[in-house]
Amino acid sequence: MLTMREARDRGRLLRETTPRSAHAELTLPDRDPVAILVEQNENRLANLIPVRIGRMLLSPFAYYRGTAAVMAHDLSTDRVTGEQVVSCGDAHISNFGLFASPERRVLFDLNDFDETSIAPWEWDVKRLAASVVIGGRDRGLSEPQCRDAAQSAVRAYRETLQEMHRMSALERYFYQVETDWVETVAKAKDRSIVRKKIETARRRTSEQVRDKLVAADEHGSLRFIDAPPTTRHVPHPTMDLVQQLFAQYCATVRSDTAYLLTQFKVVDYVLRAVGVGSVGTRCYVVMLEGPSRVPLFLQVKEAPPSVLETYGRRPLVMPEGMTSVRRGKQAHRVVSGQRILQAQSDPFLGWIAAWKDPERRRPADYYWRQFRDMKGSVRLELLTQSQYASYVGLCGRLLARAHSQSPGGAVIVGYLGKSERFEQAVAAWSVAYANQVERDFTALSAAVRTGRLPAEQGV
Repeated sequence: MLTMREARDRGRLLRETTPRSAHAELTLPDRDPVAILVEQNENRLANLIPVRIGRMLLSPFAYYRGTAAVMAHDLSTDRVTGEQVVSCGDAHISNFGLFASPERRVLFDLNDFDETSIAPWEWDVKRLAASVVIGGRDRGLSEPQCRDAAQSAVRAYRETLQEMHRMSALERYFYQVETDWVETVAKAKDRSIVRKKIETARRRTSEQVRDKLVAADEHGSLRFIDAPPTTRHVPHPTMDLVQQLFAQYCATVRSDTAYLLTQFKVVDYVLRAVGVGSVGTRCYVVMLEGPSRVPLFLQVKEAPPSVLETYGRRPLVMPEGMTSVRRGKQAHRVVSGQRILQAQSDPFLGWIAAWKDPERRRPADYYWRQFRDMKGSVRLELLTQSQYASYVGLCGRLLARAHSQSPGGAVIVGYLGKSERFEQAVAAWSVAYANQVERDFTALSAAVRTGRLPAEQGV
């Protein structure tokens, strides 16, 4: 293990082999972005593929949200320093949001970890910065405003990483971002939007889910309301099998959570499409009832290999200090990444291994988490230019906090230094990549028109 000084010296040496200004150059490998989507669709539910493509056709930003695999492919040949971290894998600006801590405080942090793995730290930063430019264009901001926002987000990353490494490893570990911190960082005139989202998140409880998605049948039993194609009951797994899978899941959660769950029983489940990039993967919502019929809703999401592994060509490696899990390794990857990258994580996180449904050629791993509990996200289209700049800066800070948990964080601090060269380079790269995304979006639209891909919009 390097000392802090040795790590920073190593980072400064890396500038000789990979100058910070070199990150401005966009060089793409041979690519067919539509072919990557087609390949991904091979292992997805066929009836939901048109929904996935339809959601991506809303805008270049919506397209970008669904193409983590394409970007992993593009970054696989990108110039990097060689330093790796526990990476989010999909750190775009819509994958930050509000959620409840185990103590029922509302926190703001990264909140999507389907693609988490060990990867170059630059990949998360570029995924974030490109999303700032594309999202800014979607908001109608000028090109200088988009570029400045991307540079500001990366500057916030650099400065916060420096702040985190003035702390001890224990202080970094316990550091968390509560919403009062978010309000402090935001400009005074922009704080109202944060407060509104906090109040909305606090109202998103299991009771609200029950009121929106559940109804009593003729026997008085609670059942999910079918709303095909996005929400529907399916004949598999059987309820007996769900009970067995639930027991397997309970063996992977914290002891206190497992003890709590002994008071609950599974009463219903549905297949439910979520998000943009995840549409077509298997995702279920399970309803449990506890004493006095108090509901608890858990989301069960398929965990295929990370796009960092399949398209970024980064082999799956468990973080240092953790032993590999032979069964359920992909779901364990997601759960482990979330626990490392978030300051506080859902106590209901757990996983099951290698369940094979009749529509799949091979078994798949699944991770479990609480569904919609005090969760919220910022609607980017409602932000002013000032609010948008504040928001993306917060995202940069949170990504730095997440990366600071990896031992190589001090090397990154030494590499970045106090200069603005890196953020200027990445901002230039992000503008070039945003232009490429717009061309790829046009290619997707053409693929739908010619029948290469199906699309169903408005779902």
